[in-house]
Amino acid sequence: MQVYILPESKTRIDKWLWTVRIFKSRTIATDACKAGKIKINGAEIKPSASVSRLDKIEVRKNGFNFQFEVKELLKNRVPAPIAKECFQNNTPTSELEKYNDWFNGKKSSVLRARGTGRPTKKDRRSMDDFSDFDEFDEEEI
Repeated sequence: MQVYILPESKTRIDKWLWTVRIFKSRTIATDACKAGKIKINGAEIKPSASVSRLDKIEVRKNGFNFQFEVKELLKNRVPAPIAKECFQNNTPTSELEKYNDWFNGKKSSVLRARGTGRPTKKDRRSMDDFSDFDEFDEEEI
């Protein structure tokens, strides 16, 4: 069995975000840090900032605000079951529900015929208008 946990007390934030699988690549994690989407203990940071155990991390990703607490520091990227043990997800339940609704695709979609290609702007607007039709009350119709 390989040892993944670092004995050191600090590691780079971009590397940690990548190793625990919050971001797909270290480059994406670095770009998120540069864009100000990552905070450690409430302060915006650079990709080279150090993170240590028990630090609170806020991540803005895809329009959602996630909050994590660092439990362990990792040496390399690890399988998902091991990665989940290295942080505690402190994201509010309302934000998690919003994310799960978005991720599970509760937003209704319109199916198009196979082989028709990408919709034009006009097609997309008509599909959006059609999908918004369900939101009216019976009194309005």
